[in-house]
Amino acid sequence: MNLWRDRPYTDFNFLVDLGTGNTDGPDAGFQEVSEIGMKVPVIEYRNGNSKVNSVIKLTGLNQAQDVRLSRGIIGSLALYDWLNDIRNGDQNALRTVTILLQSEDRASVVQTWKLLNARIVRYSNGPFDARGNQVAMEEIVLAYERLEME
Repeated sequence: MNLWRDRPYTDFNFLVDLGTGNTDGPDAGFQEVSEIGMKVPVIEYRNGNSKVNSVIKLTGLNQAQDVRLSRGIIGSLALYDWLNDIRNGDQNALRTVTILLQSEDRASVVQTWKLLNARIVRYSNGPFDARGNQVAMEEIVLAYERLEME
């Protein structure tokens, strides 16, 4: 099925699977996902006896960009439990986190990003403001080793 088109998709219809296989319910209900990206740096090298006065460029190691996810606090400890497993050294706590962009009618997934070997590297709540009229938020930052797209 070809979903390629002239007009871009909107950014507000997305699903997040934190490696549990679940995109339903409040545990998967994120308000925002930051930029998803990677870079492959270039290594410059030149032999000392090279006849050419320039460097050659070699492909370096893939570097994945950390991703921030935020949602309203719902009283669930699922994120904390995952973080606790990570900080206690559980090597099985690494997950494949999947972010899916849906079409406007939510009938199909138009693009998928998979964050392989993801782990929480930062967890925060707040800020809290007694004068405010905002939703209390929690945020995680994920570091991952490889980005794949479908």
